[in-house]
Amino acid sequence: MRIGLGFDVHPFSDDPGRHLVLAGVMVPGPGLAGHSDADVIAHAVADALLGAAGLGDLGGRYPESDDRWAGADSMGLLAAVVADVRSAGWAVGNVDCAVVAEAPALAPHIAEMQDRLAAAVGGPVSVKPKRAEGLGALGRGEGVACWAVALLEPA
Repeated sequence: MRIGLGFDVHPFSDDPGRHLVLAGVMVPGPGLAGHSDADVIAHAVADALLGAAGLGDLGGRYPESDDRWAGADSMGLLAAVVADVRSAGWAVGNVDCAVVAEAPALAPHIAEMQDRLAAAVGGPVSVKPKRAEGLGALGRGEGVACWAVALLEPA
């Protein structure tokens, strides 16, 4: 078995045309700034899977310097990562995520987030919403962060 840790963070965007997308779910609230759709949950999960499989990181595979990934659907990138992980001989045992956001409230969207992620990775996924309790940039509501841990088993 192999374990990987992923992390991602994005600030909120000033662009009123950006949508807040977390784990492929549109959540009411301001969007996050980023080269892709800035889905911090999908990015953290992808990095956890890549790390566990020894396949590098998301930024190395889909760099911000490459315009092909501008506005990319992060769940599509996650699906490509899962295919690469499977090709490397691994299956997802499970993924666990902790998402830190002062607002908006994520609890009403957690079940859909877990379902979408589980369908994408082919294994159970848990998503836990957390708050930074007013501490630091996340506590001031300046953005959203996610930590993810993935367990891979030989396929």
